[in-house]
Amino acid sequence: PSLLWTDNPLHCLSDLFGCGSVAQVTTTRNQKGEYLSINLGFALGVTLGVYVSRGVSGAHLNPAVSLSLCALGRHSWFKLPFYIFFQLLGAFLIWHCCYSLLLFVCCAEAIQSYSGGELTVSGPNATAGIFCTFPDEYLSLLGGFIDQVIGTAALLLCILALGDSGQGSIPEGVQPVLVGAVVMVIGVSMGSNSGYALNPARDFGPRLFTYIAGWGVDVFTAGGGWWWVPLVAPCVGALLGTLVYELMIEVHHDPGLKHRRPVRR
Repeated sequence: PSLLWTDNPLHCLSDLFGCGSVAQVTTTRNQKGEYLSINLGFALGVTLGVYVSRGVSGAHLNPAVSLSLCALGRHSWFKLPFYIFFQLLGAFLIWHCCYSLLLFVCCAEAIQSYSGGELTVSGPNATAGIFCTFPDEYLSLLGGFIDQVIGTAALLLCILALGDSGQGSIPEGVQPVLVGAVVMVIGVSMGSNSGYALNPARDFGPRLFTYIAGWGVDVFTAGGGWWWVPLVAPCVGALLGTLVYELMIEVHHDPGLKHRRPVRR
């Protein structure tokens, strides 16, 4: 239990930087940043979040990655439901909401000025997207689901490669920087459709906060009921990325090699 309460607030530090960059770009109408600023905010936030929390629990940041580790046999399947319940629905959501609250307090006046005092999910002055992801108007649920699956699969492929000693020796101190670079390249190449949640906890915790803080039920009904896609699709993508890595890379390694555990996003 103590691990959950020490690691999760450190994990959410990465989202504070990432969502903070969205808030700055949005509320200043691109006058103090642009889309690239958001990608940098999330990428560097992930890197710093991993550096801060890896000494506590190995930077275990993403439930979708935990699922993939079960598929690799590095976690027990029996423990996974309990892990998801306590980590995702418990401490993860609490700390995500706390950091969303902190971000909201820091940006409250800017949000009020930008939105004219009306907290909306869609429209020219929408602000809910500062905290959680929503699809662009042209995107269907199926298209968004596939988008999130591919993005998370790419994330897992890269994370597994970075932690695989059979792929070459990468110093552990450098790995968080490379994980951040992976998040960055996913953002600049796949982020326009609906953002790039890649992490069920990163999206649902702030979404729950926006529901409570005044944006209302629209955060769950917008985009044709988009809210479940960032919860489910990253898990599917994590399993797909793990399967592809196992079949295309891992099985070709010398079985005598010892592989490091991956840095986790």
